[in-house]
Amino acid sequence: MANPIQEILEKQVLTVAKAMEDKIDDEIASLEKLDEDDLEVLRERRLKQMKKMAEKKKRWMSLGHGEYSEIHSEKDFFTVVKASERVVCHFYRENWPCKVMDKHMSILAKQHIETRFVKIQAEKSPFLAERLKIVVLPTLALIKNTKVDDYVVGFNELGGKDDFSTEDLEERIARAQVIHYEGESSHKPKSTTQVRRNVRQSARSDSDSE
Repeated sequence: MANPIQEILEKQVLTVAKAMEDKIDDEIASLEKLDEDDLEVLRERRLKQMKKMAEKKKRWMSLGHGEYSEIHSEKDFFTVVKASERVVCHFYRENWPCKVMDKHMSILAKQHIETRFVKIQAEKSPFLAERLKIVVLPTLALIKNTKVDDYVVGFNELGGKDDFSTEDLEERIARAQVIHYEGESSHKPKSTTQVRRNVRQSARSDSDSE
């Protein structure tokens, strides 16, 4: 006697396969209908896209993207976040956990030139540390359009140990959409209890808003 559940599953698989086959056939048919003028339009569009991306990359590189660098003053911090749309800033001190974070940040800076990766010594940046409520080191401030959108505090979200992978950190940063990432973590991040702070606001207005 045939298994009814097995028959249902087989029918579902066949239905999905047929739908995929029909979609591919439609795409092939659409391509076959293109004439030389249509293909030329597609080529022109693609060339424009490539040119635009090349210009973006050139601008990013001129701003220091593609490398992991240190900010030496709080004034420079504001300059950096105003110049780049996406910034990951590592608040650090000279200790082992921060050196571990440095290693991964250096790798990600090269992989994601669309984002600026920097670090600043927390103890020499008291105004920023107080304003952004930096307590645990290392802390990464994930910044979009001059606003601190999210934080990675210590290693708690990375397995709680210092042997996490660069991919683990990449996926965590991607949740805040501060880097371009094609994996699962490129989905909209869950809401957090962290208050989004505009780094351009004065210290007074910041305290008034809380």
